[in-house]
Amino acid sequence: MWSFFSRDPSKDFPYDIGEPVPGLEDKSVWSLHKGKKKGSGEEVSIFVFDIKNGSETQFDVGKTAVKRLKTLRHPSILTYLDSFESEKILYLATEYVEPLETHITQLSKEGHQRELYLAWGIFQITRALSFLNNDGNLRHNNVCLSSVFVNVAGEWKLGGVEYVAGASEGTGLPIKILPALEKYDPPEKSDPSKQRLVTKCSTDMWGLGCLIWEAFNGLLSQQTALKDLENIPKQLSAVYCELVGANPSSRPNPADIITRCRKLGGYFKNDLVDALLFLEEIQIKEKGEKNRFFSAITSQLDNFPENVCRHKILPQLITAFEYGDAGSAVLMPMFKLGRLLDEPDYQKKIVPCVVKLFASTDRATRIRLLQQLEHFIGHLQAATVNDQIFPQVAHGFMDTNPTIREQTVKSVIHLAPKLNYNNLNVEVLRHFARLQSKDEQGGIRTNTTVCLGKIAQHLHPQIRQKVLISAFIRAMRDPFPPARSAGVLALAATQQYFLLSEVAVRILPALCQLTVDSEKSVRDNVFRTIKGFLGKLEKVSEDPSLRESMEADVHTATPSLSNAAATWAGWAVTAVTSKFYRSQSDTVKSITPVTSKTLSKPGSLEQPSSSSISTTTSSVTSMTSLEQEESKGAESVSDYDEVWDTENWGEMDTPASPPSTASESKSPVLGTKERKGTDGWDTEEWGSLEEDPVAERDPGERWGTADFAVVEDTAGMKFVASHNWGDGTKEELANRKQGWEDTEWEPLQETGGASSRLEEARKKREERKVQRQKELEARRATKLSGGPMKLGTKKM
Repeated sequence: MWSFFSRDPSKDFPYDIGEPVPGLEDKSVWSLHKGKKKGSGEEVSIFVFDIKNGSETQFDVGKTAVKRLKTLRHPSILTYLDSFESEKILYLATEYVEPLETHITQLSKEGHQRELYLAWGIFQITRALSFLNNDGNLRHNNVCLSSVFVNVAGEWKLGGVEYVAGASEGTGLPIKILPALEKYDPPEKSDPSKQRLVTKCSTDMWGLGCLIWEAFNGLLSQQTALKDLENIPKQLSAVYCELVGANPSSRPNPADIITRCRKLGGYFKNDLVDALLFLEEIQIKEKGEKNRFFSAITSQLDNFPENVCRHKILPQLITAFEYGDAGSAVLMPMFKLGRLLDEPDYQKKIVPCVVKLFASTDRATRIRLLQQLEHFIGHLQAATVNDQIFPQVAHGFMDTNPTIREQTVKSVIHLAPKLNYNNLNVEVLRHFARLQSKDEQGGIRTNTTVCLGKIAQHLHPQIRQKVLISAFIRAMRDPFPPARSAGVLALAATQQYFLLSEVAVRILPALCQLTVDSEKSVRDNVFRTIKGFLGKLEKVSEDPSLRESMEADVHTATPSLSNAAATWAGWAVTAVTSKFYRSQSDTVKSITPVTSKTLSKPGSLEQPSSSSISTTTSSVTSMTSLEQEESKGAESVSDYDEVWDTENWGEMDTPASPPSTASESKSPVLGTKERKGTDGWDTEEWGSLEEDPVAERDPGERWGTADFAVVEDTAGMKFVASHNWGDGTKEELANRKQGWEDTEWEPLQETGGASSRLEEARKKREERKVQRQKELEARRATKLSGGPMKLGTKKM
């Protein structure tokens, strides 16, 4: 005997039905449930009608609604996805939404954000009704709080299409089978004398009036409550009175309402509505309009609802950048909104965009990325930084534009905790050595020293011990006063990394030479630093057992600032958290102060093998020596570079074997023809900096929490007199602080008064050298002409 088993046809429905969502009881023939798409897990909403809980009439109304929603496609109408129908059950799948009644109760009772959001929602429903009445020649006949839903982006969607009918199907209004909906019927429904005055819009405009009242007052209990205007905004009260007027023919058309309320001072004229409408039409906007819009929206985002920013504005910003010509102006609002995302979403949406942006050849884009780096570096994986981000960033060290070079130097402070051993201890230091000794911009040389002091904690101990003193002493010989101050204060800030023998033999003699410096600010820093080092030596002299504790951090990969604070002056230790020197190429605001915090165990502190250390130190040594050979014939190299040829970063002699030819070929000297030919950073391949990254800048704006003293260095240019490593009173710094222009993108050429003085001093030194050479030659000639002399005799 054959046995037949019935199969549940609903299993073919490609969605899983979840728990019910409250809010539609007694107001709809449907019950709302959460749902997920089978396979992908995408969240949806499922409207369910079960014949057990309703009548055949209601079942027919539900089937009519499904057919109608299939044919209606509009941004402000509920999006249809799928449906399923059987003899006893009906399923309707739509985008994930929740009832407006539930959503609106979760909003704050008052505030500017609520006002902007309600205006946007009412605008969307008015736009949907304009589409139905004017474009579709249809009447909705069921506009109220229970027929409106809200999606994850905060957009209001018009649903409840069970009673939609053609505008030409007569003036009679449909009979609503649910008693709870009768209170939304217009007055002409019970007055036959007024039915001849009904227009294609009048019924829905009455419903729009009811919706507006419920948006500001809550659920409507009876029609007489519509006379209460207390909570209706004044900008909307005139239009509202027209909507709930007794005469159907006097109710306005929804298109006219939009036109009136979008005028200046109208209810729909606000920042949120303007921004969202602009994003919807961004593809047809001019580039200038886009730049102005992105510059303005950054400050407005704080007043917008979070769900709108996260799910509506941010995706459109990303799309506008990837597929349009929005330019680098979109980066600032995009990164600001990126902070609203959780980590998985950030990795999925923002990180791929960031990696792609770093490969851009547009200079304005590169500037914005480097200046916003602190806001997204925490979300980047170390592997991504080392393999995809740093190789692109490293090109900026050799860029012909000083703005790019300076911002690249500053970016290292954020990248350092995530860079691996080779990138930080080899590549970065190689670039820093060249910039500190050869760059023609005093500000860049200064910031290179400052940055080296900040990243010292992330350097490998063996590299750190061999590099820091040489680099800081070189800075102390710089002709630019702020660079000398930076070298002095960097020594103080990193004192826990120096052996006491090095302090006595190398550091103190170099500091003493600056006690006669012409700049008072430099001398003051020098004397304070000398006192600190002398106090340290004095303590060890009195108690030799302290030596081990004071040198505890020299050879450790994870130094402790608390140990330094306990063994020396606190002002030198807190200097690590201070800001960079501020030069003319700073054109974009620094939003969040930099904090000296290790995110995790940095990759740069990984203990390499002895062979890798040997190769690294040898490579740096060979690089520096070759740089010195190039500098001997260069006209731009000043006397102080020639004097300090032996005091270079490359003196990292270790017991390792000498560098091989292969190792040298792998690490060519930066600036050689071989390097230039492979970097692809020729000026012709790069965009210009004509597009200013920021439209406005406060002339008195600071870089973070640190103050900077300013001195005249060149004509029309201002430089910081001394880098604030955490010392000095606010009054002293305020007296020296001057304004800063935000549109100066020209190269920081040291010309004018200061450069002429430097040139004059250089010429005088050359003249003295020539004079001394002549005197030596004259003495030699005199000695030779007098013949050989015997020991113990005097020449008469």
